Amino acid sequence: MKTRMLAVSLALLFAPTVAAFAQNGNTWTIDPIHTQASFVVRHMSVSNVRGAISNINGTITWDPKNPSNDVVNTTLDASTVNTGSDLREKELKGADFFNTAKFPTLTFKSTSVKKVGNKLKITGDLTLAGVTKTVTLDADQPSAPQKGLQGGLVSGLSASTTVKRTDFNFGTKYPNAIVSDEIKITIDLEMVQK
Repeated sequence: MKTRMLAVSLALLFAPTVAAFAQNGNTWTIDPIHTQASFVVRHMSVSNVRGAISNINGTITWDPKNPSNDVVNTTLDASTVNTGSDLREKELKGADFFNTAKFPTLTFKSTSVKKVGNKLKITGDLTLAGVTKTVTLDADQPSAPQKGLQGGLVSGLSASTTVKRTDFNFGTKYPNAIVSDEIKITIDLEMVQK
């Protein structure tokens, strides 16, 4: 009896939150404080160099009933690139890589979202240092929404992809033997609906 009462109480408590999340076409705002894109690249085939980009902004329209209605638009601040080395970051911001003086931001705009099993495939256009290519992110379903500290609903997800730097003319003066062509990217994202 106590178990049933607990289950009913929890259902009543979370029902408004779940109902709000289930509405079609909900627009969420990316929380830049709790969102980060991290990357890994192989150096001279002997070690991994890790870095991250922060100050990520944008919106996500999420339809849990029909992911094909989903839309993702994000902007990443290339000047925030952080690898733990001032010298490396200066070079990454230079003309051979991000070229932040000319291209201060990266953007990702989805063109399609598909549910595959319990995951999502988010395909879109990634613009990096002025070059736009189609990439596909393998993403988790958004977490169950809950009330955030500021009063709005909060949810989140993680997504990953691998891109080739040569596709974006990124750091082409470095041969693959020094810096691997493949860059693994992971995005940990939190979004808020007020």
